[in-house]
Amino acid sequence: MSKAFDVIIVGAGIVGAACAYELATAGISVGIIERDAIGSGATAAGMGHIVVMDDSLAQLRLTRYSQLLWDALVQEAPADHEYMRCGTIWVAADEDELEAVSAKHALFRANGIPSEVLDASQLYTHEPHLHPALSGGLLVPGDGVVYPPRSAAALIRAAEQFKTSVLHGTVTRLVEGGVEMADGQVVRGGIVVIATGACATDLLPELPIRPKKGHLVITDRYPDFVRHQLVEMGYIKNAHATSGDSVAFNVQPRGTGQVLIGSSRQFDAPGNEIDYTILSRMLACAQAYLPDLGQLNGVRCWTGQRAATPDGLPLIGPHPERAGLWLATGHEGLGITTAPATARLLADQLLGRSPALPIEPYLPQRTFLEEQHV
Repeated sequence: MSKAFDVIIVGAGIVGAACAYELATAGISVGIIERDAIGSGATAAGMGHIVVMDDSLAQLRLTRYSQLLWDALVQEAPADHEYMRCGTIWVAADEDELEAVSAKHALFRANGIPSEVLDASQLYTHEPHLHPALSGGLLVPGDGVVYPPRSAAALIRAAEQFKTSVLHGTVTRLVEGGVEMADGQVVRGGIVVIATGACATDLLPELPIRPKKGHLVITDRYPDFVRHQLVEMGYIKNAHATSGDSVAFNVQPRGTGQVLIGSSRQFDAPGNEIDYTILSRMLACAQAYLPDLGQLNGVRCWTGQRAATPDGLPLIGPHPERAGLWLATGHEGLGITTAPATARLLADQLLGRSPALPIEPYLPQRTFLEEQHV
């Protein structure tokens, strides 16, 4: 017997879970389908950094909007998300990067985002384990962290209090008015939302998405070793490169007292195997900023595949060529940060509400039009 819902969401990572929660609380019946564990995949390989990013104005608006939605979301039960408002320090290695700090500070101030420029002495007051030759940084106190798998699970539990059902299994193909599962069952829905990250091309090979592999390392418990999310000023350039392998300094304190270390990006590196060359580069980069990091004991390293689009912005909205099919994918390394905003903008479009942001930069149609003009 087939099941029927107003909306089917394929993928119960953080983005799919946020979409289910947003739609369910609006009175929509939702069936969310996951082939693995809730909050697995890229969600389990994300650092959980709720961060304002400014690679473009559209990215700045989306990440800031989503940060504010996260602030409201975690208020009722911060422990359900392991939420910690640690803030971010963007670390300047030299005087040129300190000039970039000033520019970022001005941009944030113009957009109502609190931040504070730190000179070298203030930097070490905040983070005494940093290398002594650094020039300063930018403190963004409103940034925070969550533990992404727990957040995804919490959002699903909240959605299940309304008209949401979790279905476990693999979607093998899209059919008219729904999806077909590996066991032959057809799940019916007026709308189908694809929220499967880098795996979205399994069902929709036409999507302009490339997987980017990333590595993470977590240490044993060293409370107060770092107090803020620490990110190098060159992070955007390195992390959002459109080709080649890259590493960047990105270290996070966890509420457990552990230290989470990133980050790396690799195109065309399928599978979940550890690449020890890139891992060594990543750790060497981190230790250049935090020399004492080499004294800590790492307890686990793992990888994940993130969904990258050509312009670095997610695909949020209707598929340009398939009626009834919607997309919530292509978030690359910002799926955790932008999950609530993605869900809100998707729901706004589906329900005919006025969105808080201009939606054009995120509509899937833009990438299809670009391909047609190539």
